[in-house]
Amino acid sequence: MAGRVKKASKPVSRRSRGASSVPYDEWARVALTRDPELAQEYLRQTLEESETAGELLIGLRRIAEVQGMSRVAEATGLSRESLYRSLSAAGNPRLSTLLAILRVAGLRMSIRPAADLTEAPRKRRAA
Repeated sequence: MAGRVKKASKPVSRRSRGASSVPYDEWARVALTRDPELAQEYLRQTLEESETAGELLIGLRRIAEVQGMSRVAEATGLSRESLYRSLSAAGNPRLSTLLAILRVAGLRMSIRPAADLTEAPRKRRAA
């Protein structure tokens, strides 16, 4: 039976199991739109955990998209295209733009000491 070729099995897709796949950006936009408190917490976590300015800008962009880019663009005095560029990973928005985005979202910026600077060093117990 050297001439027989084994028939390839059909690949199993995730959709065939009943699970629908939604891109993260789309899920985040819907979730942040439905729950303003989640949007606030999302932005707070983004600010605290971002290692690069680009990560922070993408977080702000998601918040701006939830508020409506046209509405946010009007509040910042920028065109929608300029706002999208400013809030890209390579963007460099002005402070006034960042503050306007936060204002439209009903948020404000505050400054506080970094946690690792305010925590007292823990004493080690002798073994």
